[in-house]
Amino acid sequence: MDEQKIRTMEEFAAVSGISRPTVSKYFNDPRSVRQSTRDRIEEAIEQYDYRPNIFAINQNRRLTKNIGVVVPYLSDPFFAEIARRIERRCIDAGFWPLLFSSHGEQGLEINALDTLQSLKPAGALIAPLGRSSDLKAVEKFCSNVPTVLFDSNMDIGQTFVGSDNYQSIGLIVDYLCRTGEPPCFFEMPPVNPNAVTRRHAYVKAMEDLGHTPEIIHVDGDHWGFEDIGFTQGATLIAERKLPSDTVLCSNDRLAIGLVAAAYEKGLRVGRGSGCAMRIAGHDDHPWSRFTCPALTTVAQDYTMIAERSVEALFALMDADQPQNEPEQTLLEGRLVMRASA
Repeated sequence: MDEQKIRTMEEFAAVSGISRPTVSKYFNDPRSVRQSTRDRIEEAIEQYDYRPNIFAINQNRRLTKNIGVVVPYLSDPFFAEIARRIERRCIDAGFWPLLFSSHGEQGLEINALDTLQSLKPAGALIAPLGRSSDLKAVEKFCSNVPTVLFDSNMDIGQTFVGSDNYQSIGLIVDYLCRTGEPPCFFEMPPVNPNAVTRRHAYVKAMEDLGHTPEIIHVDGDHWGFEDIGFTQGATLIAERKLPSDTVLCSNDRLAIGLVAAAYEKGLRVGRGSGCAMRIAGHDDHPWSRFTCPALTTVAQDYTMIAERSVEALFALMDADQPQNEPEQTLLEGRLVMRASA
């Protein structure tokens, strides 16, 4: 490696003996230059250990290679896993994903959208906070940047990709009713549209099967679902206020907290002799198979949500004009039977 430090593309072009436009063309797409030229450039890259500032290159383009990804809580393994798959798919397609977390706060979500727009993204994939979102701010962003919403459907933008909650909740309600006492529904705080949709789906599924819905409303308006499941679940168990020995939680994080509360109160969770209650969840959270007992749930298709979201975004980015009608892709869930129910 040559000791001379090359700092700019102009300097690199000078020492390599290749024109600046050709060098720029190579770094945008190596296949766009002749093989002999590519070999010379790559030899010079090794000789001078030169790496271009891709971020700066992107910012000088009218349309960058940046793809924005915004999630409500990156610490939630569900969103972390979806974001990981989206990032990988974007990178493989030659784009540069920029990941933001809203941390459950409206102000941070607005800041993320404003920052993204200043970076001139080619497109964006957003899971909005939901009830806490500034609707006008999200709408404004979506009107300026090709955007696909995933997980949290706010009827904004041109495309949404997520789970069919009526299908998935109906699937697990049917299973629980067939195999034991009909479930009550331990709902999560209504922080995003999924909370309300899953409650409605539970009510419909129970009524379709001829059972009376029993909904446990919880206090709080935050994303600490495990804590809510544990603290409020422990209170419900201690005060004998659970209307059924079978509890369907509206997400796995809530169910994880409730399983811990049952253990704390000396109740055995699961099926069969000696078990006091059954607990089930929704999502197939990455930790759900490691609870004790392992959690029965409905699996969302992480891979397909990520794939369909990115495919839909690329289609929007390639379109000559906006779609006439918004599009929705709703993916079916899969029942995962484990020991808890």
